[in-house]
Amino acid sequence: MTKNDVNETPESSRDAARTAPVVAPAETVERTASPAPVPSSVLLVEDNVIVALDTEEILKSLGVDIVITAGSVSEALAAIEKQPPSFALLDVNLGAETGFAIAERLAGLKIPFVFATGYGEQFPVPAAFADAPKIVKPYNVDTLRAVLGLAEF
Repeated sequence: MTKNDVNETPESSRDAARTAPVVAPAETVERTASPAPVPSSVLLVEDNVIVALDTEEILKSLGVDIVITAGSVSEALAAIEKQPPSFALLDVNLGAETGFAIAERLAGLKIPFVFATGYGEQFPVPAAFADAPKIVKPYNVDTLRAVLGLAEF
């Protein structure tokens, strides 16, 4: 998979909101170490505790040393200020909030991130994030390995 496979979109980047392509979940689940480089630390922004615990386990199985979990925008922004991560996985829907404010801060710090959504293969995002990688929940080790492989650390 190349960076263009995830980031290509047929719409103009001038649109106020766009429908973004996603990385679809893989069919099989393997819990093995990834041969590709992985970030040393990942900020995982997820408001569902079960999903967060499973995702943390997968990230660690791929070789991530530190997984910082936040369940809200304020927790995530505080974690970024305390110690910026190497990479972030952002849930789009955090109850009454969205992950877009977190994405703005990460983009300002030039920290790579991926959006995660349970809303299907396409969802509207602000134009500023139209080219950001996206994954669909439920995701698994193969999906996370693929998006980690897209990021430059």
